[in-house]
Amino acid sequence: MRLINVKAFLERESLIGEGKAMDRRVKVLDFGDDEETEYAILSHRWIGQEVDHDEIVDLAKMAVEERDEIRQRGGYRKILDTCGQAQKDGYEWLWVDTCCIDKRSSAELSEAINSMYRWYENAKVCYAYLHDVPGSSFPTASDDERYRGFSGWPEWFSRGWTLQELIAPSNIQFFNKNWQNIGDKRTLASTLQDITRIPEHILMHGLHGNRPCVAQIMSWTADRKTTRVEDRAYSLMGLLDVNMPMLYGEGKKAFHRLQLEIIRASNDQSIFAWYGPGDEPGSVLADDPSCFWSCDRMELMGHDEFVRYFKEDVSDEELDFVQDRLGTFPITNRGIQIWMLLHPEAGSPTFFKARLPCRGGPWDRPVTITLTLWESNYYRYRGPSLPFPTQFGPPQFRQVYLGYQSLPHPNTTFEIDDSALTENGFTYRAAYPMKFSGDTLTLTSTDPLCAKVYSDSVTDHCLVVSLGKSSGQDWIYVVSDESNTIPRLPWQNYIAEKYYETRFGAPGHTRQRMDLARPGAERYGQIFIMQTRLPQSTRILRISSVSWKSSRMCAVKLEVFHDPSFSEVSGKWAAFDVDGADDPGCDWQGLMVLHQPREYRSYKIHKIPGNFSATPDGLKLGDYGHFTDSEEFRCEGNLFVDLKSLSLTADITPRQHEISSISDVVIARDRMGSGYLSLYKPLMLSLPSNDDLKSLLTPFSTRLTNRYLVIRTIQCPPHPSQPDLNITTSLYSVAKPFVWHQNESAGFVSEERSGDELGSETKGDQVRVNDIDEVKS
Repeated sequence: MRLINVKAFLERESLIGEGKAMDRRVKVLDFGDDEETEYAILSHRWIGQEVDHDEIVDLAKMAVEERDEIRQRGGYRKILDTCGQAQKDGYEWLWVDTCCIDKRSSAELSEAINSMYRWYENAKVCYAYLHDVPGSSFPTASDDERYRGFSGWPEWFSRGWTLQELIAPSNIQFFNKNWQNIGDKRTLASTLQDITRIPEHILMHGLHGNRPCVAQIMSWTADRKTTRVEDRAYSLMGLLDVNMPMLYGEGKKAFHRLQLEIIRASNDQSIFAWYGPGDEPGSVLADDPSCFWSCDRMELMGHDEFVRYFKEDVSDEELDFVQDRLGTFPITNRGIQIWMLLHPEAGSPTFFKARLPCRGGPWDRPVTITLTLWESNYYRYRGPSLPFPTQFGPPQFRQVYLGYQSLPHPNTTFEIDDSALTENGFTYRAAYPMKFSGDTLTLTSTDPLCAKVYSDSVTDHCLVVSLGKSSGQDWIYVVSDESNTIPRLPWQNYIAEKYYETRFGAPGHTRQRMDLARPGAERYGQIFIMQTRLPQSTRILRISSVSWKSSRMCAVKLEVFHDPSFSEVSGKWAAFDVDGADDPGCDWQGLMVLHQPREYRSYKIHKIPGNFSATPDGLKLGDYGHFTDSEEFRCEGNLFVDLKSLSLTADITPRQHEISSISDVVIARDRMGSGYLSLYKPLMLSLPSNDDLKSLLTPFSTRLTNRYLVIRTIQCPPHPSQPDLNITTSLYSVAKPFVWHQNESAGFVSEERSGDELGSETKGDQVRVNDIDEVKS
């Protein structure tokens, strides 16, 4: 370390002041060993214009005007006064951070910052200069008027770097702005504890005895500030006994790197016990030391003490391995691999409470944090806390991967089709906040919710539709309300109230959608459908939403159906895999709700998306029907035959897809792995996704409600060994056109009328029909 030669510095200053000649060869700065040299050290707040390494070294060689400008700086006077105090106390060497580090060298700067805690710890005395304390005694009560912006105490106590400078030295002498001694750390320990929340025994004896947990150390710096955001992390390295390179410009990533280094060096799980703002799930690492503010009494729990809280719920066999498993959590490229005690949220496969072997105080229970499962990794959930353990199931001791990279939370754009509401007696009244551009709405992480209100002329109720984005998941919440039947508030004020009510419940709405969303569904798409009965009426409201892959837009459709039978509807969201979500035209009519057959009767073909089932005799492309309770498909008719019988033509020529293979035989494997089918020169036929087909599906929806349609078949010609056989259909896939998907028990337009409607809707069409039999031949 570079040290100031106190005698040489003071003699040079004396000669300059007297205008005498100086020996320019005299070295004011020289190298010393912190473990062998007795030196004093300065702790201070950088203010105004400080003096750097080059200016101190070259002062004697400068022109008089330049030299005098430096000597008049407050930073120079501070070094001079510190040298005077050191000489008075009998120290020959002094370290001051402003001039004893050559900051032109990144290597030297990195070494100094990594060594700084040790340098303060090894100093014989530390002079803490409080530049804003005018009185002759140490302040013992906060003074918000004098120390405005610094929590009522001298600014020195608000800075990030001065935390280690307070803890590391055993002997700290405090000085006011006039360099009068106003006390030392030992005699002021009680007052310092009140100011800093650092326990008195730490101030008296340092960190070597009973070392606090990571979270408690972090809490001491939670409300301190640094000029550069990276220094929020770098100033903690010595306190936490870790080393890492400095990368100025990395911003908040520095604090993430610090936490990863701590995890590599210790098994202190209190590092996960932070609490931060926001409601988006993300990294298990905190963004900033301020997240640990409430951890000032945090302490680790012994193994036996921690186990006592859950041993009744875990088998004896698992208990034997708990200590070893809790002791390590390596960092991998997938995440932090760790064994944790998880309590699943009742009714949810994606939300868990995790117990940590630490507590908020001597008599507290173990700390719990909330995790959410997403794509096989667990992420920290920051939404409002839920009661524990009443809403959570029994614990599961399992190995998990904690994600330490932030999850992306892109903006969400909704496109709302509410035309069916306005056609059924609803009137749009207001939205809050007003963010709509036509029928579209874009939500961001800082502006995550919008609510719309409609009045219902049939029942005089209000219908509130909320569109939100939270935890990386878009969600929709609809409620019928009679509180504003005769408006007690202007509509804009009413919907503003509902907006804030809904925003508070956003985490619950988000969890419902996250529990339904499946990570693998992006191969196709997912549609979410919820049906609920409107109060005091025979009507059912259906809300459907799908994310279009081409535009990354979430389309929402609101529809109303009559149900005179008052049949039961769940009022809960259901998720379905769909084909057609990649339609560049974003056409709802082209969506196909995929049928998932039982695995033991389902086949996969390499590089062909989707599942296939073994074909019943005579099944053809375009057949429609239903499934029995035993999952048998029962054909009720054929789309092509119906069109021909109605003398209609449409260009819905089936698409042909050759399935290539090295040989003429393609293998279709049972998804259970128990068998396979050999397909000879298979040819796949599928319904087209053109506008003609889409326009024809809608007129059939009233008659074919909730029927399934054969959308793909795989045909095979006769094998050479059996030339007398005809072409056979070996496999098929079915789906339910979205426009056919309705509440199965609701009373829609009768089957007898559907033929008339079909004829009237398509009357006069002059399009061509291609018979499926022609394609097959």
